[in-house]
Amino acid sequence: MGVPVRKPAGSIRRSLLACAAAAASVSAMLVAPSALAQSSEAVDTSDRGMCAWRFMSDGEVGNIAFPDTNATYWVLPYALGPETSIELSGNYPAARYFSLNTYGTGLDTIDTLRDALISPDAGSSNPFSDSPAENLSPDERQWTATLVPGPADHARNEIQALRPGGSPVGFLIYRVYVPDDAASQSGGVPLPEVRYNIRGNEVPIQPCAEPFGYQPSEGSGLMTGLRPEGRPSLLDSLLGNAPEATFANPERTAGLFPNGDNKYISAQLTYEPGRIAVVRGKAPAFPNTSAGDSPIDPDQQLRYWSMCQNDLVLPFPVVACAGDFETALDAEGWYTYVVAAPEDVPSKADPTVTVLPWGSTDIERKVLIWRNMLPTDTFYPLSIQAAQAEGADPAATMGEYYPSVTYCSAETFDNEGYAGCFQ
Repeated sequence: MGVPVRKPAGSIRRSLLACAAAAASVSAMLVAPSALAQSSEAVDTSDRGMCAWRFMSDGEVGNIAFPDTNATYWVLPYALGPETSIELSGNYPAARYFSLNTYGTGLDTIDTLRDALISPDAGSSNPFSDSPAENLSPDERQWTATLVPGPADHARNEIQALRPGGSPVGFLIYRVYVPDDAASQSGGVPLPEVRYNIRGNEVPIQPCAEPFGYQPSEGSGLMTGLRPEGRPSLLDSLLGNAPEATFANPERTAGLFPNGDNKYISAQLTYEPGRIAVVRGKAPAFPNTSAGDSPIDPDQQLRYWSMCQNDLVLPFPVVACAGDFETALDAEGWYTYVVAAPEDVPSKADPTVTVLPWGSTDIERKVLIWRNMLPTDTFYPLSIQAAQAEGADPAATMGEYYPSVTYCSAETFDNEGYAGCFQ
């Protein structure tokens, strides 16, 4: 996988500020909804800076907050009053995973509703809970969910949108991981339709005509989760007190749009000419949906996992990822990653080794992130989720599934393989 093209940090910041401006326009609509609710047809609100799915990130566009390059993230800013809700109508995508996550203005998770928990509409089926439904047409795989300002009932496909006593503004992220057709980021279906219900008036909101054409907006605190002045300890909280080249639990991931269904461990790396990083561990079993497996394959251990190399500078862009299905394994089911600048990549080709690019060597500090998504009950004790729930050192609880990392010279790796690097 190549290195994603990154937008300048200022452009990313302006893009996110535009999301806040769109949410503010929704607030204005809450005050005087009647002008927008006269028709049941979708309302053209583009001149108000308000439209559905205003922002998108996929590791190339909107590369911010350590995204996974095998996922696409669409953002819907919103503002809700006590008599307001947002209805979403969509089709279950042909993909490994999808979910709806809500966030407060601090970019921390409020609620998560994932694929298998979203009940289908009458006459439809959910392929994430009923495997035969994977063969149905999109029209037979429909769902409806509702963002509500207060407590949510997941059994009714409700998602809590606001924290009690908090800001009326928030952000919904619609995630799709590993679409069956890599050319369709949304998994072969349209993005969910969006309708506001404002004091009994239904207001359909059109998708953005130009979802990536933003105008700068001043006065928003949206980026306080990423700005050093807003959260001066964000990097320390992410890396904790772990020594370099050691995977450890972050102290927190709030401020980085964390996925409620993922848990993460990270290892800081520093560039030195001629030095590579080598990562070794046992690969958890996963449903290879790209090869036709069902996302609910009973033999899986994790729904998804990945190793990603990232720049440890604002706005925290990803350099490259290797998802489970992109990672080479040896005969015993172990992976070996080499993280190296082009001039330091070992010269001997090895089909059991996955090379992750270092990225720009002008940015010396990097962070590797290992993701675990939705462990099965039997695998849970060896997952990142269990280590963090217990407040334990993942190196002590994950067994052979813990990713060990060390520095090494390319020459040593060529001559002695990974074993020579871990001596």
